[in-house]
Amino acid sequence: MGSLSVEERQEEQKDEMEECRSIERARWLLDSPEPPSLWHELVGSIRSTFKSSSSSSNHTSTRRALSFLQTFFPILSWGRNYKASKFKNDLMAGLTLASLSIPQSIGYANLAKLDPQFGLYTSVVPPLIYALMGTSREIAIGPVAVVSLLLSAMVQKIEDPVADPIAYRKLVFTVTFFAGTFQAMFGFLRFGFLVDFLSHAALVGFMAGAAIVIGLQQLKGLLGLSHFTNNTDIVSVVKSVSGSMHPPWYPLNFVIGCSFLIFLLFARFIGRRNKKLFWFPAMAPLVSVILSTLIVYLTKADKHGVQIVKHIKGGLNPSSAHQLQLSGQHVGEAAKIGLITALVALTEAIAVGRSFASIKDYHLEGNKEMIAMGFMNIAGSLSSCYVATGSFSRTAVNFSAGCETVVSNIVMAITVLVSLELFTRLLYYTPIAILASIILSALPGLIDIKEAYRIWKVEKLDFLACIGAFFGVLFVSVEIGLLVAVSISFAKVLVYSIRPGVEAVGRLPRTDMFCEISQYPMAVQIPGILTLRINSALLCFANANFIRERIVRWAIQDEHKGMVQAVVVDMSNVMNIDTSGLIAMEELQRELIASGNGIQVT
Repeated sequence: MGSLSVEERQEEQKDEMEECRSIERARWLLDSPEPPSLWHELVGSIRSTFKSSSSSSNHTSTRRALSFLQTFFPILSWGRNYKASKFKNDLMAGLTLASLSIPQSIGYANLAKLDPQFGLYTSVVPPLIYALMGTSREIAIGPVAVVSLLLSAMVQKIEDPVADPIAYRKLVFTVTFFAGTFQAMFGFLRFGFLVDFLSHAALVGFMAGAAIVIGLQQLKGLLGLSHFTNNTDIVSVVKSVSGSMHPPWYPLNFVIGCSFLIFLLFARFIGRRNKKLFWFPAMAPLVSVILSTLIVYLTKADKHGVQIVKHIKGGLNPSSAHQLQLSGQHVGEAAKIGLITALVALTEAIAVGRSFASIKDYHLEGNKEMIAMGFMNIAGSLSSCYVATGSFSRTAVNFSAGCETVVSNIVMAITVLVSLELFTRLLYYTPIAILASIILSALPGLIDIKEAYRIWKVEKLDFLACIGAFFGVLFVSVEIGLLVAVSISFAKVLVYSIRPGVEAVGRLPRTDMFCEISQYPMAVQIPGILTLRINSALLCFANANFIRERIVRWAIQDEHKGMVQAVVVDMSNVMNIDTSGLIAMEELQRELIASGNGIQVT
């Protein structure tokens, strides 16, 4: 009896402990602490952007300030361990990069409908600022084709670059200032998710469409046309070309352009076949510029209709702070264009940076990249630059040339600056057709047919966004293409959120795993029990009634067969549920119990 009384007391103690645990669980569930306020989370996110992993509470104020500066300017951290052997590699990479950057920058300025020197200016100040603040070691900063096209396509609708080039230039600088401001703000507030609004599929389609549009725009320089449409869609360009091909037309422009285009594409082919000859396609544009300039100068081809660059203003970047239009009738439009350009530039730069960071096995901090991009474009807008970002083609050259750090960007910027000071007068006879050829030779890298096919195989809705962006850019305009891509991507998210999947699950034979029967037909359902899985992270006002109706339909369909005694709802995927979701689950339970067939819901 004594032993029994001891066992009874132990059982009573276990029951009391279990009851205490239940009461304690109920107390924490029903009387849980208030979550952090939105303001607290916002301030915390800004602090964490610049919080150094090495900081501690016992640091002196000086060391804390140094830690903050190292976080804001990463060059102060890795620069202390910089060695001469690294500089040798960075020097060679920077010089190789400059040989490609100089002719491309002139061509992209022409694409942006600016004078050639502004492309060179953009390859000086932004790379220097990024070298101080950026976290990518390989990325090459400067003007790029897609952003140049986007600027010219949108800004020329407000100011005509031919009728009033000064007003057009001022508006471009203002757009650049707003783009940099938005990029820095995104980084400070940790709004990196905004870049994801342009999905990978949409970006593939947009880039391909933009590449074709850029190529069509180069027909003006390649064919030596004097009159050309300002529209970017393919129909307007074809009409403009067909209407301009009449006397006086000088075919020498086409001959020079096509000859060097074949040479550039051949150099690109050789570089792809033999990675050791990476320098050949990198040097080819500069060699083309030098040779074509000599040919025009020696043959006096400019007297026979060959269009030339003529005067390029040299010297240091002049200040453009006084040209910013931060008030007036166009400030709203400039801010809108700046926002669109900021997102596109960030998307391209972060995609390029992450691609090469993964090869070198280091982490690229997205929010710090946004801040660096923002400050470099703000500084650029004050020094006669337009929107700069990371270039995939030049980054690939920089990587292949063996760069170790962003010092290669500094070397490139100094080389371009020296060229601005000493060599711009030598480019007077450079033919416009060669600049068009250089841009055309860089476009194949923007068209990724294999990736588009892979998107088609993996996800049809993603392919719809891809093809929508492609045709929107090609047949309407650049901004419409972006809008179509973002709209389709949003529609996809909404469809999946409002109409999530509710699937029957069963147990795989000889295992304890439960999988969807639609995907695993061999899965076996437990007799009398209907097990359903909600494939949504949210159970909210937008989808609660849809999910309830789907579960009821499943239960009633099977209940008519006399099979269902209980319904088990697997909500392991649901991460958040609001009051509408709770009410829908309560209604579901009442509705199934009220069906009169004794169905239980768990």
